Amino acid sequence: MDAFDVFSRQCPSRTTLEHVTGRWGALTLGALYESRLRFNELRRRVDGVSEKMLSQTLHALERDGLVLREARPVNPPWVDYELTPLGREVTERLLGLIQLVEGRMPEVISARERYDATRGAL
Repeated sequence: MDAFDVFSRQCPSRTTLEHVTGRWGALTLGALYESRLRFNELRRRVDGVSEKMLSQTLHALERDGLVLREARPVNPPWVDYELTPLGREVTERLLGLIQLVEGRMPEVISARERYDATRGAL
């Protein structure tokens, strides 16, 4: 097996890490961890994402093997998205980080207030 090094600019793992940790990637994976969703359900769950960004995000995550897209041959078209086993494993770790950040937000907010008070709001 080849060694991968995310710190090397040519390493393909860097792109996957960007897909997973980018704002829309992380939120999309988190939403899909809860349940299998149709595109519009997912768009409503990931508040603020545009249709174009969600589509691009899903394509990237599907290409990386983290999301499975299933199109049902019905009229109107019915497309579901769900995590693959790899996607579930990655998302479990990502959710740990999300929960840590959410749980420590009072400290973050206090730090921001101290920073802003001494250096001015950005």
